[in-house]
Amino acid sequence: MNKVVSGAEAAIAGIVDGMTLMLGGFGLCGLPEKCIEALVKSGIKDLTCISNNAGVDDFGIGLMLKQHQVRKMIASYVGENAEFERQLLSGELEVELIPQGTLATRCMAAGYGMPAIFTPAGIGTEIAIGKEIRNFNGKDYLMEMAFDADYAIVKAWKGDTTGNLIYKSTARNFNPVMAMAGKITIAEVEHLVEPGELDPDHIHTPGIYVHRIFQGENYEKRIEKRTVR
Repeated sequence: MNKVVSGAEAAIAGIVDGMTLMLGGFGLCGLPEKCIEALVKSGIKDLTCISNNAGVDDFGIGLMLKQHQVRKMIASYVGENAEFERQLLSGELEVELIPQGTLATRCMAAGYGMPAIFTPAGIGTEIAIGKEIRNFNGKDYLMEMAFDADYAIVKAWKGDTTGNLIYKSTARNFNPVMAMAGKITIAEVEHLVEPGELDPDHIHTPGIYVHRIFQGENYEKRIEKRTVR
């Protein structure tokens, strides 16, 4: 089945105010840049965004925050975004901070069709307040629910027209588990090829999980922190 759409605007068709979106990437690596740009242009608002981090002020989800399109941010690391900090402290933005492993595993659970996971992360902290705790073999575990996202939006290095995806290096953090977890998964890729051109042993996300795919152009590939002499 050919899942190719014409571009980012066509890929995000159906996303409306108030939806929950997963956005792949790790730091500034593997961000679905073109779909984020399309979301910014669309003006869609009141979104709940699930992502490892919130981008920076002028890139990634930071662009959506600047336009006040995000109502709630569910993330693990947000330390590089001054606008995020301002909105959090002013009460404009609802924020749920989650341990990074828990964030990844809640994505994975959604992809596997599991309703919840049990993790020791967060026991004895504010994260555990109001949540169920169970004891297994003498150790307490916190019950965390699988995510329920309307769309998952990911970025891959290569993909084919049936949706099979290959990620590159750090972009494999969060993109694969999020690709499994959305009700509808959108993939933007740097290189789009025909079926059979990808080595089956190298495919990270099988096409069964992907509903729409397109090839983007002119990716920025920002460096989050430069270390220079």
